[in-house]
Amino acid sequence: MKILKGYVFRLYPDKKQEELINKTIGCCRFIYNYFLDDKIKEYKEIGKSKSAYDQIKLIPILSKEKEWLKEVDSCALRNSLFNLEDAFKRFYKGSGYPRFKAKGVYEKYKTNNIKSSYKGKEYNSINLDLKNKTITLPKLKEAKIRGYRNKEVILGDIKSAVIKKEAGRYYISVLIEEELIKPSFTPNSIIGIDLGIKDLIVTSYNEKIENKIKINTKRLIGLQRGISRCKKGSKNRYKLKLKIQRMYQKIRNARKHMIHNITNKLIKENDIIVTENLDVKNMQKNHYIAKGLNENPISEVIRMLKYKANWNNKKIIQINRYYPSSQICNICNYQNKKVKDLRIRKWECPVCHTKHDRDYNASVNIMFEGLKIYMKSIEQFV
Repeated sequence: MKILKGYVFRLYPDKKQEELINKTIGCCRFIYNYFLDDKIKEYKEIGKSKSAYDQIKLIPILSKEKEWLKEVDSCALRNSLFNLEDAFKRFYKGSGYPRFKAKGVYEKYKTNNIKSSYKGKEYNSINLDLKNKTITLPKLKEAKIRGYRNKEVILGDIKSAVIKKEAGRYYISVLIEEELIKPSFTPNSIIGIDLGIKDLIVTSYNEKIENKIKINTKRLIGLQRGISRCKKGSKNRYKLKLKIQRMYQKIRNARKHMIHNITNKLIKENDIIVTENLDVKNMQKNHYIAKGLNENPISEVIRMLKYKANWNNKKIIQINRYYPSSQICNICNYQNKKVKDLRIRKWECPVCHTKHDRDYNASVNIMFEGLKIYMKSIEQFV
């Protein structure tokens, strides 16, 4: 089985390379905005607009007028048009209408690995050398990287690379197609997990995992007040903007690291993981729990569990989101509808008099419900 896997490295370009990266990001933004405007005008006039492939044919004509477009990677310019087409596809599925790109927001571009052969030798436009910690890219040539120090080589075919500028730093994400050999699926253990607000995860083994990553709100408010006092375009404003960006970047990286550690542990120790199929978007509309949901990245935990389970041949079972896991007593199956109130964290069953912790009781019920679903799926093949 072949899978696509992304490897992110810190990129250390020299001054010329840095200038070229910034130019490429700017040119890609220009192409995106230029052809978005063209699409809007064309649709108003004739009721339809050009596809990405038709627009790509117009780039050489445009580059004669705007000669600075010739200085950057042509693959990056083409990819910006495919991004524009994807934005319209998402719009047709129910997302918002594509917006014009602004300078300083999501500064990145994508380039493809173009393979060629000459005199029996194969050449790639993107080459990754982990021993010397370098990467070769179109137009940029060889640049220094850092990351994955325990790896000497990554086996697989390089498909593309995304160069990103974030908080004044540069990063590169290399997409590689790898061969994956899945282990045989032998279910020996099952776990139910309750994803919450107070605790990030509560397992059916009564293990509580807290979100220890906290935002220094006082510091953030102070920086935001400072940036509001600065003049637009001033150096002090730029410095404060970088500080805020790096603060958010530090929080994102810490959360990502935490979630990777949690999901790796769950996948390694369990064969079947049962969780609820939560509608996080609708949950965020409740202003009482919205802040807690933003701090506890529930959807990211589920996303990571899904792809890691696929790679390791483990099973993720998601039960119905309307299953009353918190209300049912896991001993006698009595349903206490009073527990709908989120303020009730502990309760006693009026039938069997078992004292319950809300989240632990929910995780046990989730596990049993998932076990029922798994047994039914087995029965179909027997």
